[in-house]
Amino acid sequence: MAVSENTREILREMGLNAYETDTYIALLEGGQMTAMEISREAHVPYSKVYEVLNSLKEKGWIKSSESRPSKYYPVPPLEAVASTRLRLEDKYQSWEKAVAEELQPLYEGRELVERPDMLILRGEQAVLTKLEEVLKKATKEIMIAAPEFARTIIASADLMLTGLKKTVTVKLMAAGKPDDWLFLKKFAGINELRVRDHMFGGGIIADGKEAMLFLGEDKPSLVIWSNHVGLVGFAREYFQFLWDSSAPT
Repeated sequence: MAVSENTREILREMGLNAYETDTYIALLEGGQMTAMEISREAHVPYSKVYEVLNSLKEKGWIKSSESRPSKYYPVPPLEAVASTRLRLEDKYQSWEKAVAEELQPLYEGRELVERPDMLILRGEQAVLTKLEEVLKKATKEIMIAAPEFARTIIASADLMLTGLKKTVTVKLMAAGKPDDWLFLKKFAGINELRVRDHMFGGGIIADGKEAMLFLGEDKPSLVIWSNHVGLVGFAREYFQFLWDSSAPT
């Protein structure tokens, strides 16, 4: 049975080079073979055959017997794929750790992001998912301006606020009657709470780097997330202006 070029390409994507692919297919077709037999059947130069066989063993695609001369045989293909997946997952975790510890701080430490992003969020679940992401990344300060229509969203953020890093200070400013927002005082994550009569729209600002803006008067009909330095800076200054004229609770 001929192996298609598409399958060969998949094997290459999983990390097998041409000689390794030919060797593995030869073992699937011929069963146990010595290195010399593999060299002949797979058309691998004998000077390279042990290098190829050792590489396949390390990658989990073949095994060998203890006999002399050693005979090599294939691991079942689905088992080999599963082994490859686990190996790649381990690699991915090490890649992610290295990037998170060394490269991400370099990116976040820059004053300006060359290509700021902006998202329009629709639906409460999409808003809460993004809110959780923003709060988890915060290391210094969270500013929350909560209009009356955002009460349910802020209430849903209870666990998120409780789980903030200890270095984060949370200022929450709410619109409406003070009694309507007293439930927020039980949130361990909130350091200061102020209330004002009215607020058009609202939002959340994290570390002065990201902002989620709630626009509207009756419901959060439009929620925008952005890390645009100008937009976030304006939002932070406006929040501070409203905060200074709001009453502590």
